[in-house]
Amino acid sequence: MTLSTITRRGFLAAASTTLCAPALLKAETRWPLTVTDAVGRTVTISRKPKSIILGTGFNLFALSLIHPDPVSLLAGWATDMKTDNPFIYDAFRSKFPALDKVPLVSNGQADGMNFEAALSLEADLAIMGRWQADGEQGERAIDYLQSIGVPVIVVDFNLDPLKNTPRDIRLLGRVLECDRQAEDYAQFFEKRVQRIKAESAGRGEDAPLVLMDAFPSATRGSWAIGRTGLGELITLAGGRNIADKNLPPQGGPVTAEYIIAAEPDVYIATGSPGGVYTVFSIGPGVDPAEARRSLQETVKAPALAPLKAVRDGNVHGMWNFFNAVPLNVLAAEAVASWVRPDLFGDLDPAGSLAEINERFAAVPFEGAYWTSLAG
Repeated sequence: MTLSTITRRGFLAAASTTLCAPALLKAETRWPLTVTDAVGRTVTISRKPKSIILGTGFNLFALSLIHPDPVSLLAGWATDMKTDNPFIYDAFRSKFPALDKVPLVSNGQADGMNFEAALSLEADLAIMGRWQADGEQGERAIDYLQSIGVPVIVVDFNLDPLKNTPRDIRLLGRVLECDRQAEDYAQFFEKRVQRIKAESAGRGEDAPLVLMDAFPSATRGSWAIGRTGLGELITLAGGRNIADKNLPPQGGPVTAEYIIAAEPDVYIATGSPGGVYTVFSIGPGVDPAEARRSLQETVKAPALAPLKAVRDGNVHGMWNFFNAVPLNVLAAEAVASWVRPDLFGDLDPAGSLAEINERFAAVPFEGAYWTSLAG
C-alpha cells in the first residue's frame, strides 16, 4: 500500500462529515425529502435516515462507495451477500466489526422478508433492489414496510445498469446527504461508459458474436444472458448477443445444439467465488490463478469445447454479481476489451478498480473479478 493511498483513505475517514453532509442551510431545508425511485414511485422521507434496512445485502456495496462507515447506517439486512460472497462479507466485518451484530431480516429474495423481524427494528428507511420489488411478493414487502412507517426506495443496478447506476447512486447520495461523493462516483462511471459508447457507435458491421453464459455447468448446461442486465455490456461494446432475438430480455437456458449452431466469436462465462454454483470460481477473494484455471476447466465441457471462441482462445470470465452492484462499470470495460480489442485494447479495468479503491471504497475490493484465456 502506498503512502498516497493511506493518506487518501485517512482523509476520507476524517472528512466524513464534510463528504456526507452539505452546508448546514441545505441540511436544514432538505427534510422532509421527496424523491422518485427506480420504479417511478414517489417517496417522502421525513428525516435523514440513520437506521436502514437493506432488502439485499449487495446494496452495502453501493452505500460503501459514498459513505465512509456504511455499517453504522444499518438497522437490518439480508443474508445473500454473506452467503454468495463470504470473502467480501469478512472484509466488511474486519473493517466494521459491528456488521456481525446487524440483525438479519431477509434472505435477499423477493419473498424472503421476515415481517416480524422488520417490525422490531424501528427503521427509518428500507432500500430494495428493483429485481426484488418487481412482482407480487416484492409489492407485498413494500406495502408492509410502508404500513409500519418505513419509507422504501427501490434502486436498480441490475436491469438497466448503464442508465440507472449513476442515477441511483445520486439518489442514495441525496438521501444520505452524501451528495458530493455520490456525484463524483456517478461522473467516474459516466465518463468510462461514454467513452465506450462513443467509440463503438456505428461499428456494428461484422460485429463479433458473443455468448455470455451465466454459471455454465457441464451437467446443467448454459444460460445465455439476454439483452438486459449484463447483456447490455455486449451491445455497449459493439458486439452481437446470440441471445438477443430468440430469448426473453433476461435470457434463458440454451441447448448445446443452439450454441454450437450460433458459433460465437467470443465466449464470456460468469461465476462466483469458490465455484459455489459451478466449477468456475471468480470474484472477491479469489486468486487470479484459480480464476484462470477454473475457467480453463469450464470450457472443457462437451457443449463448449467445440465452439470457435474456445478453439481460438477467445474465452473470458467475470464475477456474476457485477449484475447487482455499481461496480458494473468495471465489467463494462472488461467486456469492451474482449469484444472489440481493436477499439478498446487500451482500456484498463484494473486501473479503474484501483481508483475506486483509493477514491471511493470504504472497504477495498480485492480478488479476481475478471479473467481471460486470450493472449
